[in-house]
Amino acid sequence: MKITTIFAIISTVFAIVCPKILGNATTSIAESSIKALIAQSPIKIDFDYIKKLSFILIGLFVISSLFSFLQGFIISSVSQKITYKLRQQISFKMSKLPLKYFDTVTHGEILSRITNDVDTVSMSLQQSLTQIITSVTTIIGIIIMMLSISPLMTLIAIVSLPVSGLIVSIIVKLSQKHFKNQQKYLGQLNGHVEEMFSGHNIVKAFNLENKSISELKNINNLLYKSSWKSNFLSGLMMPILNSVGNLSYIAVCVVGGYLTIKTNFGIGGIQSFIIYIKQLNQPIAQTAQIANVLQSTMAAAERVFEFLDEEEEVSETKSPVKIKDVQGNVDFDNITFGYNEDKVILHDVNVSVKSGQTVAIVGPTGAGKTTIINLLMRFYDVNKGSIKIDGVDIRDMTRADLREIFGMVLQDTWLFNGTIRENLSYGKLDATEEEIKAAAKAAHCNHFINTTAEGYDLVINEEASNLSQGQKQLLTIARAILADPPILILDEATSSVDTRTEQRIQRAMNNLMKGRTSFVIAHRLSTIRDADIILVMKDGNIIEQGNHDELIAKQRHLL
Repeated sequence: MKITTIFAIISTVFAIVCPKILGNATTSIAESSIKALIAQSPIKIDFDYIKKLSFILIGLFVISSLFSFLQGFIISSVSQKITYKLRQQISFKMSKLPLKYFDTVTHGEILSRITNDVDTVSMSLQQSLTQIITSVTTIIGIIIMMLSISPLMTLIAIVSLPVSGLIVSIIVKLSQKHFKNQQKYLGQLNGHVEEMFSGHNIVKAFNLENKSISELKNINNLLYKSSWKSNFLSGLMMPILNSVGNLSYIAVCVVGGYLTIKTNFGIGGIQSFIIYIKQLNQPIAQTAQIANVLQSTMAAAERVFEFLDEEEEVSETKSPVKIKDVQGNVDFDNITFGYNEDKVILHDVNVSVKSGQTVAIVGPTGAGKTTIINLLMRFYDVNKGSIKIDGVDIRDMTRADLREIFGMVLQDTWLFNGTIRENLSYGKLDATEEEIKAAAKAAHCNHFINTTAEGYDLVINEEASNLSQGQKQLLTIARAILADPPILILDEATSSVDTRTEQRIQRAMNNLMKGRTSFVIAHRLSTIRDADIILVMKDGNIIEQGNHDELIAKQRHLL
């Protein structure tokens, strides 16, 4: 950064010296012409002096351009490195944020901070930093050069500076809040668009297109108003500053003409002053433009740093424990948990699961079934109590080591844009072709894969619209089978397939679950009946616990 500043100063200084030298050439030509006219003799111009000045000017321009190019090259490199590091920090931060953050903030809002806001900061670093350095150097250098020519005319020329500074400060103060709102509403707009496109089928199914459009218009209107106000106010700077600068032109011309007549002040001095005033107005105008850019940058940077300052997940233990040979014993000891401190969902949950057992979790919506899974995976940490795997508290393990133990098949399928082979191997990145096909056969999806022309190279598009819901579910099951985890989590894994396919998958899943601890969020009787333990949940409490026969016996006893 120091090198960039030095190069920018050198480039600016050489450029500033040029008008004075040009003025000296003009004065030399003018004095030779006036003397010849007075003496009524031929005009004798000192071409050697003019040639010397011309070569000096060319050299100064070349050197100024060279240093300007070098500082531009360096600042571009520096700004891109800063942006690169900023994106890395954001990416690292995203991996450290708790699931609660993503549950409360729209994906579009997060994307807006990562893309729009970071790009705004990047552009400002690349453009504004150089302009700030050159503008300050230019203003100081020009004032010094003007003082060397005429202190009186310098005083007249710089009277406009405090006026210009006052105008800039007033406009910046008025427009700052509108620039901040502009970034805010841009994030909301991106969030709404992302939400509507990702759920466009639901929007159409419920005939809510008009409502979606109305919301978009409302946000767009707020964005338009804030953008219009910010740009209108900032746009006032240039015309006002130009008007102030024009007054300086007039004053310099009048006073310069008077000094030329009454004193030995050269015509070239007036020319130099006019050029300097024009150059002086340019950095002032640049400062005004920078003020506009910096306002957007400050608003964008504030949003980025707000994201980076978000509360992270509970730090990993300093001396983590890694279970080498996972048996699959899971114990819930007096678990109490609530997503919000004032609203507890789970109350003193106690469950002991032995290795290889299948646990079915049943209950009405909101009973806490998914919460149990979130706690197992440490998407959230318990408020009180502990969860242990093979006697080890999961908080004593790193989250990465813990999640390697689990394989998940959820009701909401997730497949990324890529081939079927890539999606299946997501569960085991180093899987061989034979392992991938074996997992596909076990999940009964090998048949429909082979019926396509591309086979395992079929590219699944962004929303997997070229596959049925059932086919997508089969692929997620195959992915879990390929991962071969010690503990399974199944959330209605067969809910999207027909009865015949379900029977096949159930047999495959039964083979997969043999010797493994399995947690199954279930509603279908076939799954519940075969479970070793059934947890009946209601309002965050386990109201019944036992296998199918035991629970039926209890119910008959109560009757």
